[in-house]
Amino acid sequence: MSSRRSSPYAGVPGWVVAVAIVGASFVVLPLVAMITRVNWGEFIPLITSESSVDALWLSLRTSLAATALCVVLGVPMAIVLARTEFWGQKILRSLVLLPLVLPPVVGGIALLYTFGRRGLLGQSFEAFGVTIAFSTTAVVLAQTFVALPFLVLSLEGALRTVGTRYEAVGATLGARPTTVLRRITLPLVLPALISGAVLSFARALGEFGATLTFAGSLQGVTRTLPLEIYLQRETDPDAAVALSLVLVVVAVIVVAIAHQAGERNGVGFGRRRDS
Repeated sequence: MSSRRSSPYAGVPGWVVAVAIVGASFVVLPLVAMITRVNWGEFIPLITSESSVDALWLSLRTSLAATALCVVLGVPMAIVLARTEFWGQKILRSLVLLPLVLPPVVGGIALLYTFGRRGLLGQSFEAFGVTIAFSTTAVVLAQTFVALPFLVLSLEGALRTVGTRYEAVGATLGARPTTVLRRITLPLVLPALISGAVLSFARALGEFGATLTFAGSLQGVTRTLPLEIYLQRETDPDAAVALSLVLVVVAVIVVAIAHQAGERNGVGFGRRRDS
């Protein structure tokens, strides 16, 4: 019997580990470089200025609203795509996932010509005195547009992976479709739902192009944290770096909270489930 202890990298070629380290460095080093440029002596005043605080709270509020909208719209979309078959399904899936590859500015233009004052639907809203473009609502819609595919993609893949056998058993026992969905389907894909919601929130929090094009940049109304960072970069680089660090910290906190929520439900990001 061999007395050597098994390596944590057993079965993984050394060159794979080396390339993985390079990849991790590619992600981590820019963050380290940014931290080294932070003016710590002025950090608190920079991030607590009126414009910075307004931008941060606006980003958090709109990103949460966009995430909720992604869940409300994305869960039914993923279920329909995963559990039904109909003509044009592949085309519909491609269109739903299109914002993943579209430049955000193009998405903003599309939203503007849909919900703007002279847009396809915007004209009808204007007739009732409702203006969407260049408002906080426009920020939420822009964030939802770019973040929705992340939830749909995560959840649809999970639904296809778990299959339909448990749902079939529930239906055989007399459970109604809504009961099967609530008691069987959603608990089975809860890890994917949490993961998709986190990805959607993170994407919404960092949204820039579609928001700028469709909502503009008005302090306290549509100027989110990414827009504030972009504007500060031209006039006050120290403030831009400080706010960038705040955005990174908020993103890390969100992922950590979601990880803990997943563990409380018996799942966790990156958690191995051995049979």
